[in-house]
Amino acid sequence: MKILILAAGYGTRLYPLIKDTPKPLLPVGPMPLVEHTLSRLKDVRDITEIIFVTNQKFYGHFQTWAEEKKDTYPWPFRIVNDLTTGPENRLGSVGDIDFVLRSHAIQDDLLIIGGDNIFDFDLAGFIQFCLAHRPHVSIGVYNIHDLAGAAKFGVVDLADDGRVKAFQEKPQRPASSLIAMCCYFMPQETLACVADYLRISDKTDKAGDFIHWLTLEKAVYAYEFQGTWYDIGSIEAYREAQQQFGG
Repeated sequence: MKILILAAGYGTRLYPLIKDTPKPLLPVGPMPLVEHTLSRLKDVRDITEIIFVTNQKFYGHFQTWAEEKKDTYPWPFRIVNDLTTGPENRLGSVGDIDFVLRSHAIQDDLLIIGGDNIFDFDLAGFIQFCLAHRPHVSIGVYNIHDLAGAAKFGVVDLADDGRVKAFQEKPQRPASSLIAMCCYFMPQETLACVADYLRISDKTDKAGDFIHWLTLEKAVYAYEFQGTWYDIGSIEAYREAQQQFGG
């Protein structure tokens, strides 16, 4: 299994914090944001590689970080440059997933995680759930207990067996506060679904649009995480994460 960290955003909502530092490498307490994610992978078995997809602006930053950390973690790192230079030509989350799949001929199970996520729960239980539900895609979900706040995310409705019954990307009137995190497990036999989606859609920006389409085409299962989670999409969220994880 390979891990794909989505880290090609330009973080315009975090200016000036992110002017010269990519969001996943912003410090949160004693370590960069992305290292909190790596620490949650320690009990996940059979990881063969960690792939970071970034952009031309921050490619060198990740190369430097990976070289410094190569002896800290048990997995090899691969830094992929999606060759974009700014928000005006960014590929978007789905575009970056497609770019990595095509340019590096990935043929393994793939766990995709947003590089701006931070959480305090381990991922081993999620992977066990995913493997039990293969060959289907599984996603991570989280209850933020805030209906108004859920409108900023993909809102999920689940059947009793964990199958996603409905998925709405940023609905004006959320039916619940259960939202999809950027945490997706794609068994290798489902990777072609990304290209299938892009053949009928020009929406490459939000991974939630892809997941919505996938729930209409195939069975998708969801695992509800318990604990603390933040999507670092604003300076306010970054400050809250600093307070929660800064110790």
